[in-house]
Amino acid sequence: MKPISLTRFLIEEQREKGQIAPDLRLLIEVVARACKAISIQIGKGALGNVLGNAGAVNVQGEAQKKLDVLSNEILLDANEWGGHLAAIASEEMDDPHLIPHRFPKGNYLLVFDPLDGSSNIDVNVSVGTIFSVLKCPDGVTDPGADDFLQPGTQQVAAGYTVYGPSTVLVLTLGDGVHQFTLDREIGSFVLTQSDLRIPADTAEFAINMSNQRHWEAPVQRYVGELVAGKTGPRKKDFNMRWVASMVADVHRILTRGGIFMYPVDAKCRDKGGRLRLLYEANPMAFIVEQAGGAATDGLGRLLEVQPRGLHQRVPVFLGSKNEVERVTGYHREAIA
Repeated sequence: MKPISLTRFLIEEQREKGQIAPDLRLLIEVVARACKAISIQIGKGALGNVLGNAGAVNVQGEAQKKLDVLSNEILLDANEWGGHLAAIASEEMDDPHLIPHRFPKGNYLLVFDPLDGSSNIDVNVSVGTIFSVLKCPDGVTDPGADDFLQPGTQQVAAGYTVYGPSTVLVLTLGDGVHQFTLDREIGSFVLTQSDLRIPADTAEFAINMSNQRHWEAPVQRYVGELVAGKTGPRKKDFNMRWVASMVADVHRILTRGGIFMYPVDAKCRDKGGRLRLLYEANPMAFIVEQAGGAATDGLGRLLEVQPRGLHQRVPVFLGSKNEVERVTGYHREAIA
């Protein structure tokens, strides 16, 4: 069977299924091209002088890597002139980036984390890009931060790219989850797996165990059961995996199941959590749900959380449905 390119896949989704509007198709193609450019820069590593810190701090209070800045610039430059967007919001920028007046404006808002897991760059471990697409509210010509504050249920598309041994793009248009692999010889993303599904049960979990002393009681209880293995109440051994790159950890879960957790704890309670709702939690929750998994903030469905700010942080529990429901149940019991 002849390989199906991302472009052909999107055209068929538009023409045969009516699943995607023409301008949204073109927008996703532009994002994919930008991700290819980021992949090239990451692949150069030290040869491209792209490793190390940029000498600046982003709005999150985090030291920016050179590739954080470069990836952000690549995504902005690629997307602002295409005529598909009204505005862009990035984890690396304080405020939304409006489309310059010299370019036509579209009906969508693009949200992204340009380089997730960038602390792994200097040690050559997988990193990635996460993105989400929202509709611009009707009648709004110059969107502000408030126009991005839509619950995750309003997303029209979401995806991520993993820059690893191969560059992989995972995408949902609200009709399942599909994986594309970058064919470096022809320069195109090619469909390599359709309708990814996350098994409801799992024997793997991902959490930063170095924060254990800061966790709240429901997480202590849940992870304690997992670590106890066959000798504990679960009567089953579990393996822990932790890459410290959300895209890599979530991609493993999409591939073979698992649960990913970044709970609120004593270190980040004043911020509401560690991960950003708009740039990380919502797009990943959309993808995971479309693959048959579940995603909560410990109490309720992540996609139903009403954002209060552009850089709002939340607790995140996502992956195999039965495990997410169990740990969420423990949180609900704790406040009952």
